[in-house]
Amino acid sequence: MDKKLNHIKNVLHGFFLSIGTTIAEPHTILPLIVSHFGGGAILIGFYSSLLRGGAILVQLYAAFHAQSYPFMLKYLRRVFLARFLAWFFIGLSIIFIGDDYPNLTLFCIGLGLFIFSFSAGFGAIYFREIIAKVFTHKFRGKTMATRQFFAAFASIISGAGAGYILQTQEAPFSYGILFIVSTVLMAFGYLAFGTIEEPIKEKVAKKEKSFKLFLQNAFALLKMDKQLQIQVFTFLTAYAYLFALPFIILDAQDSITLDGTAIGMLITAQMVGAMFSNILWGKLSFKGLNKLITHITISMFILAISLAFIGGHLYLYMTIFFIVGAAMDGNRIASGNLILILAPEEKRPVYTALQTNIMSFGIFFSILGGVILSLSSYTFLYVFTILILLVSFGASLYLKDEVKTI
Repeated sequence: MDKKLNHIKNVLHGFFLSIGTTIAEPHTILPLIVSHFGGGAILIGFYSSLLRGGAILVQLYAAFHAQSYPFMLKYLRRVFLARFLAWFFIGLSIIFIGDDYPNLTLFCIGLGLFIFSFSAGFGAIYFREIIAKVFTHKFRGKTMATRQFFAAFASIISGAGAGYILQTQEAPFSYGILFIVSTVLMAFGYLAFGTIEEPIKEKVAKKEKSFKLFLQNAFALLKMDKQLQIQVFTFLTAYAYLFALPFIILDAQDSITLDGTAIGMLITAQMVGAMFSNILWGKLSFKGLNKLITHITISMFILAISLAFIGGHLYLYMTIFFIVGAAMDGNRIASGNLILILAPEEKRPVYTALQTNIMSFGIFFSILGGVILSLSSYTFLYVFTILILLVSFGASLYLKDEVKTI
């Protein structure tokens, strides 16, 4: 375990994957592409949700099959191939169909996003299982933090490169070129991780006779394992920052000028926060202090939302987004590591899928936040968000860095 070459391949995969997926960033570039071909706000929201959340829906089904696999890499390679072809297909559709048949182009983009996202649901289970097998608990945090550091750096490079292509090439050709180029770059990451050295899994679970029976056993497991319940509740409520985060930028409009330069500075601040914070998260996780990371990140979310009360200056909002970027990556490190520490070897896919699926409800907190804001005020929304985060912090006190599983 903890081989340097495997560590390098993991980091390379994260770096090149980030370069590719930033091309369709759901808050900036993807809406522009969909809008160009006549897609409205509903379709933009649907495609954005599909890109971010589609993978979650199939993870329990993936875990149902994966729990009995002694090797995962050959299945992960199939996922890589499907994602490569789906992303490339989007680029070709935009270039060769494009403005001639805009509705068909939108359909092809949606089909490509569907395949790309849903195949990742299987890939996430295989990926976590391989990571658990090739790295120890302590080194895993270090390698994932390094991976996230270079992924954030890749996002900055990709954003600059995308801006250059969009500036120098006319739409929709520029959009197609973005997908074609990013597909080629992602392939380097797929090749890197696809050749990682995977040991055999000694303890495998016997697959149930049906997926329905698997679901019954999975939720019975959740009901029985109190520590799993604590982890799921902690990281679900930690998503509470999403109640307020999408609306901070709207609140800022009343006190600062939000031109293209200002928005770019806010995005960059978030990416830089994510990138450099991973140095700290890697060191803490390597020391086995994932519980402490959780305490720090939830406290950072509380601090960021609290600063939103003040507002009034661009640099203050840059600070808010810097803190949020750092906290998001730290939370990802802690939740991913703690679930692999908690899970028995033969049940790792099930534990991972359970936590991920239940936590996924947090993705939709921004919708509820919008409802709260429409019925009240920014002040009430911020207070509500902080209260839920305080509940999350209280639950995190009962987490354990090392546990004896049932």
